[in-house]
Amino acid sequence: MWILLFLFLFNIQLGFASYILIPMDAETQKDHLKAYGITYWVLSKNEKVKWLLNYRGGSFLMPDAEEIRKECQIRGVSFEVLSDSKTEEILTDISSPSKNQEAVILEKAPKMAVYSPKGNQPWDDAVTMVLTYAEIPYDVIYDTEVLEEKLLLYDWLHLHHEDFTGQYGKFYGAYRATPWYINDKKEAEALAAELGYDKVSQEKLAVALKIRDYVIGGGFMFAMCSATDSFDIALSAEGVDICEPMFDGDPSTPNYQNKIDFSKTFAFKDFILERNPMEYEFSSIDMTSKRKTVRKETDYFTLMDFSAKWDPIPTMLCQNHTSLVKGFMGQTTAYDPNTIRPTVLTLAENKVNGEARYIHGIKGKGFFTFYGGHDPEDYQHRVGDPKTELELHPNSPGYRLILNNVLFPAAKKKRQKT
Repeated sequence: MWILLFLFLFNIQLGFASYILIPMDAETQKDHLKAYGITYWVLSKNEKVKWLLNYRGGSFLMPDAEEIRKECQIRGVSFEVLSDSKTEEILTDISSPSKNQEAVILEKAPKMAVYSPKGNQPWDDAVTMVLTYAEIPYDVIYDTEVLEEKLLLYDWLHLHHEDFTGQYGKFYGAYRATPWYINDKKEAEALAAELGYDKVSQEKLAVALKIRDYVIGGGFMFAMCSATDSFDIALSAEGVDICEPMFDGDPSTPNYQNKIDFSKTFAFKDFILERNPMEYEFSSIDMTSKRKTVRKETDYFTLMDFSAKWDPIPTMLCQNHTSLVKGFMGQTTAYDPNTIRPTVLTLAENKVNGEARYIHGIKGKGFFTFYGGHDPEDYQHRVGDPKTELELHPNSPGYRLILNNVLFPAAKKKRQKT
């Protein structure tokens, strides 16, 4: 009889349950990364989701449905079923002026594009890897599609760790005799010629300008590693040859440093370009060579604290179950604060080394976010290293920052009001 009574009461409770909460705190959530995939999947079903900023690590609240519960169970995502009264209690508490929390409505699943060479595998890039793991669909596009104006089909664009300056990633010093470098250079030159350009640097600049126009027109751009600083360098060097002969077959423009136009960039200013083709570095923007006292064991960066009610945009981008994130390196690891425009927000910093790791800004009607480093769970990723198995890192705070940017465009109407 007691068992029957329990089941009866349990069924009554489920009957009153109207919402599913996907908690994102450290203690409760089994797979933070796949939780973003569930949220994206629910949005793709034309359901709205509330992102509860600063509530239990940035939890997600959505309508209750058996289909959603089953999907969470299949993907291994922790969830809680809430009654109407409990949901109202949580939302009322979040709305209190005394709480640094906010409920932001996510309205639609953004259409995703990843700018990446077609031959690259998903594990060549942290973003494509985590999108694949989280089961968030995306299209791969490259120079041809960008120049054909196909960016207009997408809400969100990720830039693979690209070199937009035409210097082939500055790999010349260490890898110029390797088959992969020789082959990549030939393929890039062939593509540039096919698209009607004499040089790879000219073709990459044309691509960078199209991406710039996409953002100015209202697009969302997220870039990591060398795609961040090389993008700005390419824009600033429009009309100036900064490539040495081993890259493009002719000399660079004399005294080209003084011809750089910093007014054309998104995030950076007053940087000094690296002229030596043997150096694996683009400019003084990057802090990699300035990290001699930083050790892996103590390399962490801190997420900044913003007002959820007054600054929902940076708050969304910083949602996490910890404010302290393990550092990781890349060709472009972090940014010298002296080279960052005053209008650009620093979202995370390594306080010990005085460097910015994660920055965000507005360009025209659109937004951009730059994240230093290559792979949040591979401290010093090298050419040819095996891929990261995200099954071993389902709660990675560093990868969560990437996925915050994936959901960011879904809150478009909310952001326009702010």
